[in-house]
Amino acid sequence: MSTTTFTAAAAGPVRRTGQARAAYLLLWTFVLVNLVILQVMFAHPSRPTPNTLTAIGRFLGLHLAFVMALQLLLIGRMPFLERRIGMDKLTNWHRWTGFAVFWLVVLHPTFVLLGYAQIDRISFFAEIPNLARQMPVLLGMIAAVLIGVLASTSVRIARRRMSYELWHAIHLVVYVVIVLSVIHQIYEGASFAGSAVAKAYWWGLWAFAVGSLLTNRLVVPLVRNVRHRLRVVAVVPETDNVVSVHVAGNRLDRLRARPGQFFWWRFPGHNSWWQVNPWSLSAAPDGRTLRLTAKAIGSTSAGLRQLPVGTRVYAEGPYGALTTAARTRENSLLIAGGIGITPIRALLEDPELTGDVVVLYRARTPADAVLIDELRDLAQARGARLHLLTGRTADGSQPFSPESLRGLVPDIAERDVYLCGPAAMAGTVRRSLRALRVPSRQQHVEAFRLGV
Repeated sequence: MSTTTFTAAAAGPVRRTGQARAAYLLLWTFVLVNLVILQVMFAHPSRPTPNTLTAIGRFLGLHLAFVMALQLLLIGRMPFLERRIGMDKLTNWHRWTGFAVFWLVVLHPTFVLLGYAQIDRISFFAEIPNLARQMPVLLGMIAAVLIGVLASTSVRIARRRMSYELWHAIHLVVYVVIVLSVIHQIYEGASFAGSAVAKAYWWGLWAFAVGSLLTNRLVVPLVRNVRHRLRVVAVVPETDNVVSVHVAGNRLDRLRARPGQFFWWRFPGHNSWWQVNPWSLSAAPDGRTLRLTAKAIGSTSAGLRQLPVGTRVYAEGPYGALTTAARTRENSLLIAGGIGITPIRALLEDPELTGDVVVLYRARTPADAVLIDELRDLAQARGARLHLLTGRTADGSQPFSPESLRGLVPDIAERDVYLCGPAAMAGTVRRSLRALRVPSRQQHVEAFRLGV
């Protein structure tokens, strides 16, 4: 492991905010209030249930529909939540609630089929084609199968075996699931079909969830791209497998992008319309241009080097809470692994990142350290300390153990920690931060993981 260091420090005012706490409180209040309403709806159905098994199935189905609506809100990129909580956490919650959806999808139809099989005095498997003759039930069954496919591609071993582009294409099926689920609920909603109040609440909930998704993931991006007319103005190879793309457009200052944030990028005409990748800004936005820097991992990122100047760009964003708006302390520690250096490099340009700044950059070899010359210049200019940590972990190098972190940054518990890198590295660092008793409110993380 080698270390390169620049010293000096600058002091400045600390920026504190309670916005993240307010977002957490609002989200949990929303979940708890709706769960209470669900219990009331279940206790007062508009239609009686034939037996206990079907009642259990209805109970599970009611909660399944709510969790699916919650799923839409978590991936809907709502500005209030995304800017205060961060897409990393929202995506992680989306993944775990996705597994809750999967198990509810398994249990809900199981109990319904068992209940009707008992009524019809036939076997469980014989009841499947019997109920499938009803179109709303058949659509629900198709949605359940599709959810099973989505869940199978979200387990860790499956995600490791497929490209990001393939994973994302498969997950476009979620929009089909939404349509089928809504139709199923229209005809099978025993808990709200006979009550005007319950019906207004239920469809208001779904209108809010679907409306947020369509507004923030379709309407707003379309309006912004028409307004800004983004195009590629330069493609700069950084290393053999890393390239920077410079994008210009009209009035980019109105995007209000901040250092540390990222966009979802599409290049229509150069790639298929459904190919989209999340890449961070690798330089602070100046109101005239945006720069992304990507490593050739998937087919889209590998093809960036061949992007012609003038290529039209479709970008969604900015997203991410890895910004100085999240600061709680005077001093900061910035940690990056591999290509995760891009938002960290942008943060170093942020004039609001005051106080003493330490940067830990993990790369396998010095030659793998992307944008290292720019980092050295920025660190020297602002008086930050830059440590380049190289070497293979298998050779005994443990740069992110609690002991190593404390040795490099003795006052780490008194700093805000900004972290971006592969999920495995982020997990290691976060365990060390817990061991060093760095409060969670001082940890600001964006990890590389598949998201929608």
